[in-house]
Amino acid sequence: MPGNDGPKDDLPEDVCPNGIHGLSRRRLLKALAVGGGAAAGTALLPERWVKPIVEYGALPLHAHVSPSGPFAYITNNNPNTGGPSGPGSVSVIDTAINTVVATVTVGVEPIGVAVNAAGTRVYVANAAGDISIIDAAARSVIATVLVGTNPFGSAVNPAGTRVYVANGFSGNASIIDVTGVPSVVATVPVGNFPIGVAVNPTSPRVYVANGNTANVSVIDTTTNTVVATVPVGGGPRGVSAHPTGSHVYVANSNANSVSIIRTSDNAVVATVLVGGAPFGIAVNPAGTFVYTANSNSNNVSVIRTSDNTVVATVPVGAKPRGLAVNPAGTRVYVANENANTVSVINTATNTVIATVVVGTRPFAFGLFIG
Repeated sequence: MPGNDGPKDDLPEDVCPNGIHGLSRRRLLKALAVGGGAAAGTALLPERWVKPIVEYGALPLHAHVSPSGPFAYITNNNPNTGGPSGPGSVSVIDTAINTVVATVTVGVEPIGVAVNAAGTRVYVANAAGDISIIDAAARSVIATVLVGTNPFGSAVNPAGTRVYVANGFSGNASIIDVTGVPSVVATVPVGNFPIGVAVNPTSPRVYVANGNTANVSVIDTTTNTVVATVPVGGGPRGVSAHPTGSHVYVANSNANSVSIIRTSDNAVVATVLVGGAPFGIAVNPAGTFVYTANSNSNNVSVIRTSDNTVVATVPVGAKPRGLAVNPAGTRVYVANENANTVSVINTATNTVIATVVVGTRPFAFGLFIG
């Protein structure tokens, strides 16, 4: 594949991971991606300064901006090329000023990330097979929970009591109870190579995208069992639920499409073509638009949910992976893996209004703002 070190790093999209338990997260990500290299971006001015500083000269004293959040938590995969990978990190962006205000060291090669609804806890999936739990106020890891092999996506239920983790090489999902001392209370077998996970906000259902079986496992959280399996497009990656719980949107990386599942009967009711190799996906809080990070075409597709039509395509940085919408629905944050940046999109104009430099190989796979 282009950008790989050689044949030893090749991994066909549909290969069963059961035979490659020893494959590192770094090499697996090379198989998921096409191309390589990194181009550092340049942080722009805070978006609340409507005109560029060069037009006004020096800023007056009253232009000072105080950090206030909400915050975006960006996992930096940060592999040590050519040797064993060390700890990764999470860049904390204050979205009020689009500036990195802290960096938190986590586990080895972090990818998945999820924030609880209260914004008090951040859950980071690390390649070593564990979850780092960050106290958002202290900006430090307060617990580490062992899960399955090579966890990717994670999601928190609305009550903030359970965290669901898709374990890529284990073919299962770990369910963590975080009401007391965090611990795994159930492990649910799903499909082959689970990657993305989403919680239905209005019903006891969790949706897990199985990357090598082109389907989505539907878990009933009252029994922790799979109650349905829904065929979707090739190479499903990210999953996101509509705020009303009526539909689930699945980014199909191999098919360059989004499958839309009606949750009442688990039927795919539409398939929308987007850019190249969509990975991350998110629905805005109003449920009116869906955004996909297209990792092979370096852009974001904007889907209008009323008629399931792509209404805009926004160029971003190199190899966009994860993306999330802020609580107000006014901004979309996109992690660009090969650019070491985060692009900030104004949803009113569908244009990039800021670029924030973060750590090495940002992934931010999940709903990372809170």
